[in-house]
Amino acid sequence: MQEVPHMILVINPGSTSTKVALYEGTVLVAEESLDYSAVELAPFARISDQLEMRVQTVGDFLVRHGVQAEQLEAVMARGGVLHPVAAGTYVVNDRMLLDCFEARIAQHASNLGALIAHCLLEGTDVPCYIADPVSVDEFEDMARISGLKELPRRSLGHALNIRKVAYNVAKAHGKALKEMNMIVAHLGGGISIAPLRHGRIVDVNNANEQGPYSPERAGLVPAVSLVRLCFEEGATEGEVVKRLTRMGGLVSYLGTNDAREVEARIAAGDQEAATVYEGMAYQIAKEIGAMATVLEGDVDVIVLTGGLAKSSMLMQWIRERVEFIAPVEVIPGENELEALNDAYLRLRQGIETEKTYE
Repeated sequence: MQEVPHMILVINPGSTSTKVALYEGTVLVAEESLDYSAVELAPFARISDQLEMRVQTVGDFLVRHGVQAEQLEAVMARGGVLHPVAAGTYVVNDRMLLDCFEARIAQHASNLGALIAHCLLEGTDVPCYIADPVSVDEFEDMARISGLKELPRRSLGHALNIRKVAYNVAKAHGKALKEMNMIVAHLGGGISIAPLRHGRIVDVNNANEQGPYSPERAGLVPAVSLVRLCFEEGATEGEVVKRLTRMGGLVSYLGTNDAREVEARIAAGDQEAATVYEGMAYQIAKEIGAMATVLEGDVDVIVLTGGLAKSSMLMQWIRERVEFIAPVEVIPGENELEALNDAYLRLRQGIETEKTYE
């Protein structure tokens, strides 16, 4: 059989697609988005029921590019919603597969990542991993205290992109990640702002529950007023969660989650759009300032990343408010496939060691 040296398959399942890529080292060889229509997804009551279909489409991707599963060096998959874990790269094992298949923590398409990788590689010696799932938890003890004993703060955030960007920034500064303190703000449909103390994510706003409002999420809202609203309107739990996580932020005020549309409205003289959009920058900056206190002011750099970091308007507003804390670097966009490949390369280079999910 022809060898395929250093070929790494990366798998990132989303709600209506599975994004896949082949890498040789840092070189992207092939990339596709395997999209599924509403008709194709309709027969599946649970996300895990889609597994066979998704495995088939990823297998077909390999065939199209002349690669057999047993020829791969490794497979990297997006991590699902798991029990709290330290940051890093984890070998896919039976415990992880069971938690993902049964969706023990939450139903989410990312739970399929480890399952697809395992099914593709069954009968081979090729290793498969996940890296930096949303449930990465490296909180210091005080970060868990919410003010209500029954409701501890939980560590949920965009750990994959945050750590990728943090490693890249440290490298650009000629340092190891553990030699720096930084604040990384992932700015997308959800917003995660994390202080990294010597490489560890020691706090983060849970993008679904706290922090700034975002294009779709309400962020931290007045608690007593929220309780009153729930009882006055007689809303169900699902309706309230949807309102907070999908109908909040820019959607609530402006009826859109598209920052480009908002900026076009501002350019056309829409004052409400300008106020709400700058208000989001205000809240992002305020959260960055709060996270600077977690690091006791010892901040080497503030990094702004994610899809919203492509907006020069938003970046300027944030920069004006936080650059007194530390230099600001903007790294726009997010590439989860590349981030997963980078995580594997850190294993291969000995920068990190593989971990076991328990």
